Amino acid sequence: MRCAALWSGFEGTGTRRDGRPQACPERSRRVQAKHRSGRLSVSVSGKVAIIAALEREVSAFVKDWPSTVREHDGCSFKFFEKEGNAVVCGGVGAQAARRATEAAINLYHPSLVISAGFAGALDPALAVGHTLVPRHVIDASDASRTDAGAGEGVLITFDSVADVEQKARFATAFGAHAIDMEAAAVARSAQAHRVKFLACKVISDSSNSALPPLTPFICRDGRFQFFRFVLHMALRPWRWAALRRLARDSAKAAQSLGVVLEKHTTWAAPEEDLSHTAVDQGR
Repeated sequence: MRCAALWSGFEGTGTRRDGRPQACPERSRRVQAKHRSGRLSVSVSGKVAIIAALEREVSAFVKDWPSTVREHDGCSFKFFEKEGNAVVCGGVGAQAARRATEAAINLYHPSLVISAGFAGALDPALAVGHTLVPRHVIDASDASRTDAGAGEGVLITFDSVADVEQKARFATAFGAHAIDMEAAAVARSAQAHRVKFLACKVISDSSNSALPPLTPFICRDGRFQFFRFVLHMALRPWRWAALRRLARDSAKAAQSLGVVLEKHTTWAAPEEDLSHTAVDQGR
């Protein structure tokens, strides 16, 4: 696990009788209730750029959006565009997310950047399909954190797909609710350009889900080698059940994310102050 420091400044977890971490019930209820209340709707004046890793994560949201390919810094990006707003799927991981965010900011000049996509649950109370807008995003590599100024809960960004044991350790160390691979990098780029930032994530695997091996099929440029992965799984029938569960849960998560992005993202005047975005180095 590549983590230079563990920052544990958030209220957080207890321990169950079996020794596994358990998120604070009161905090879990607040995260879920805050989402259900509808108070997280994002309404800003100006353009919005949404950064995702893979197209399938936002497919339900952009299904009617026209797309175009644009160049930035020697790289090509496929953008979905609507009313001056943009969605780009830059690839998996921090470097891919950073490149996509830089392209979106320089080409579209948004007022708000949203890191959207799948996340793994650290909180056992969060089921597949649950959506969350975390207030805090922590980079596990150096424990730096972003306060988005809106939302509720804690999201960890890690440099690989976390297994069940790693999820448990992150839940204990950070008091966090979910984990992804891109949000912290998107937040850093947004801060560097003085652009407002939010994360909007959907749970695609529960805290105790054992995923098939995914990290070996992620290229250095962030592309996921789908056909190589399918071939690998096809030759291992004992993993077919996990593959079917992954496909089912991913489809459910994509639908949920599409609904929440459509519901909570409007292109209008501000309803709440999202101007506070600060990154502090962890100690």
